[in-house]
Amino acid sequence: MAPEPRPMFQAVATSTRPLFQLLRCINFAPRVHVQITDEGVRFAADHARVMQGAVLVLPLGRSAGADCSIGVAFLDKALFASYSVNLLPTLDGEQPSDCDNFQMPLASLLEVLQIFGAVDVAARAQKAEQDPYRSNLRNYRPDAFSNQTLGLSGTCTLTYVQKGDAFNITIDESGVKTTAGLTTYLPEIPEDIPFDRNDVAFKIIMQSRTLLDSLAEISPTAPIRLAITVTKTAPYLSLTGTSDLGSSGVDFTRGRDLLETFSIAGRWSQTYKFDLIKSSSEAMRIASKVSLRGDGQGVLSLQFMVDMEGGKKSFLDFRFVPFANYDGDEDEDGEGDEGDEGDEED
Repeated sequence: MAPEPRPMFQAVATSTRPLFQLLRCINFAPRVHVQITDEGVRFAADHARVMQGAVLVLPLGRSAGADCSIGVAFLDKALFASYSVNLLPTLDGEQPSDCDNFQMPLASLLEVLQIFGAVDVAARAQKAEQDPYRSNLRNYRPDAFSNQTLGLSGTCTLTYVQKGDAFNITIDESGVKTTAGLTTYLPEIPEDIPFDRNDVAFKIIMQSRTLLDSLAEISPTAPIRLAITVTKTAPYLSLTGTSDLGSSGVDFTRGRDLLETFSIAGRWSQTYKFDLIKSSSEAMRIASKVSLRGDGQGVLSLQFMVDMEGGKKSFLDFRFVPFANYDGDEDEDGEGDEGDEGDEED
């Protein structure tokens, strides 16, 4: 009997919590694009709406009514206890750089990852039914004989055998093994939204919680659009939401105290769909810091740094395409640029 072929990809994790935390941050699309490399697994979720023209006609593709965003979560191989990628050579004998790209349902993946750790919960719930005097307050707390206390950790194995196969997740915990096979689809995600690193208009590093609180201040007016303006003088950074109910905004007048890094080439102002920016709220909540950058085309980049267990760090990347600027808006921006000369950095 011929031995079973080695899977193209296999990784084992002793905890699904960091995986679940990161993937939940990009849970704004029904499917996620998966790319497996030697350094880790890249998950990308795309959300796009177009009123006129095609989706994401880039690098200059911004039609007047178009807005789009993309969120990327990279699971570094350091998050896994073991990580292996076995790539078959191509027809010309060269070694491919990465595995097959595919799409999979993100909501189903998150549901499966939540199974990990549910065995103890079910066991304690059964004890509560058998003992009516058992306190409900203590019912779901780890006891002296829980797997967590005894150090009986389970494992979560991710396996992708070959191109076109299902993405298998096997959870083995306390003698209970659960296997789920998630259907994979042909990749349909467009190319990444290009961000011109050679034409960065501004860069700001701040506490991500501060940005989250700012959006919470604007949300009550149900804004449709969010204008982001960066200037060299006070208020430095301004967020303004507009809707049929009116407008509300947050100014970082004391920006020197709240912004850890502030670098700007000239006045920069763009408008985005508020709901798209708000889709990164979960990343703002779990991250410690966020880096805001804008390029000459108006593309906004939000990079979040998340502190993981064991002193490890992971990053989440969001990019947003703004509403198209009309001639009137460009003239106003041009007038503002005349008063801003030189660079400032803090």
